[in-house]
Amino acid sequence: MNTPSTTKPPAAAQLSEIDKAMKWPALLFLLSAVVWLLTGTVFALLTAVKSTNPGFLAGCEWLTYGRVQAAYFNCLIYGWGGNASFGVGLWILARLCRKPMPMPGMLLVGGVFWNAAVKIGVAGIIIGDMTSVEWLEMPTYASSLLAFASILLAIWGTLAFRYRQPGPVFVSQLYILGALFWFPWIYVTAQIFLFVDPARGVVQSLTNLWYAHNLLGLWLIPTGLSAAYYLIPKILGRPIHSYYFATLGFWSLALFTGWGGMRHIVGGPAPAWMATVGIVASMAMVLPIVILAVNHHLTIIGRFEKVAASPALRFVVFGTVSFTLAGLIGCVMSLRSVGEVSQFTLMGVGHVHHWIYAFFSMIMFGAIYFMMPRLLNRSWPSGKLIQGHFWCSAIGITVMLVALYAGGWIQGLQMTAIDADGSLVNEDFLQIVRNTLPWLHARTASLLILAIGQLAFTANILWMIFHAVLSWKESLSSAKSSLLPETAAS
Repeated sequence: MNTPSTTKPPAAAQLSEIDKAMKWPALLFLLSAVVWLLTGTVFALLTAVKSTNPGFLAGCEWLTYGRVQAAYFNCLIYGWGGNASFGVGLWILARLCRKPMPMPGMLLVGGVFWNAAVKIGVAGIIIGDMTSVEWLEMPTYASSLLAFASILLAIWGTLAFRYRQPGPVFVSQLYILGALFWFPWIYVTAQIFLFVDPARGVVQSLTNLWYAHNLLGLWLIPTGLSAAYYLIPKILGRPIHSYYFATLGFWSLALFTGWGGMRHIVGGPAPAWMATVGIVASMAMVLPIVILAVNHHLTIIGRFEKVAASPALRFVVFGTVSFTLAGLIGCVMSLRSVGEVSQFTLMGVGHVHHWIYAFFSMIMFGAIYFMMPRLLNRSWPSGKLIQGHFWCSAIGITVMLVALYAGGWIQGLQMTAIDADGSLVNEDFLQIVRNTLPWLHARTASLLILAIGQLAFTANILWMIFHAVLSWKESLSSAKSSLLPETAAS
């Protein structure tokens, strides 16, 4: 591979043509992502309230805790995460291929099928037609549509990469193509071993752990890293510090992530070597974590004024710092001595939210703030709304992570505390549950803060689209009026 920094970047006119070709597919994915983000936030608030007040809406069977909690995660992962991944990832891929992509209708079809599948799947969960497998609760008739849409979008990404302009391969392209291929593979494999031809016994739990871990590690995380590797050099106007380190980080992520899910079965009914392999793989993830941290820090150093000036870059930098913290915390949680305390506590929930909210979502927000003005050819109407969105997101995420990590660790210590004679110190488990209530209330408050930021984000997007539609109508009216004299003369 040649180093991309040695090649001349594409001209602005060329990028404008690419943006024009990708405009409607990208808008379909991004606007759908925003709708699902708001829907997921509503379900998240219901889940948080019902976790501290089980009697809330207890008379409505459609809104039981199990259903709203499953609907929340499916909206967040497949609705928000899936649409944001495809919208941002495929747009970056088209730009790095350096030519207008053919068959944009293929993306529109894939987007329609994807969102139809998520809508049908979430509706199935709410009415009770759901599975018992975590993060795969959608009924099988929705899962088939989801698999078809992901395969269709992966085919388009392959064709785009195959017919790109001759030149170097960028590390962002590696991450995007990897995510496009990895998701259909893990999703279809999990569907086969859990529903089509179910495995027996403990293998089902192992398959579920393998899928859930790789859904983050091989789909959402690569998409977030691809956006970070594209946006940071693009906004700063300087190349990544070490492109070869970035490539090494990609291959180490691809090698170690798939094995890390087995660390969750420490002490479970599975061969001990499987948990050991998971622990070793999780500790090996230090390599891509350190590579990304060093690469991005050395790229940004000396350009902090641009970070403060660029709304998109603020979100991206927050996300990359969160990647480092979440990765290191995951390494520590994989240790047996720590896992014995952190398993089955709020810490696991906090770590998932660390990846999805603090890393992935913040980088996707930054990418959308960078993309929308180029897709609609307009600037953002309100800088204050962007600033409010950033601070609400940063504060809300911080409060949530502190509550879940601290509350989960205290919860784990109380559940595993034993006397010198080996008996449990806290025999009243219900009291341990009551002790988590302050931390759960803090999580509810954090979700309210996040919701305020997301409303500001949505309002800014709608405001921008409204002005774009008005501008389009004015240009259309002026074009018609300019043709009237010619029509009369003829």
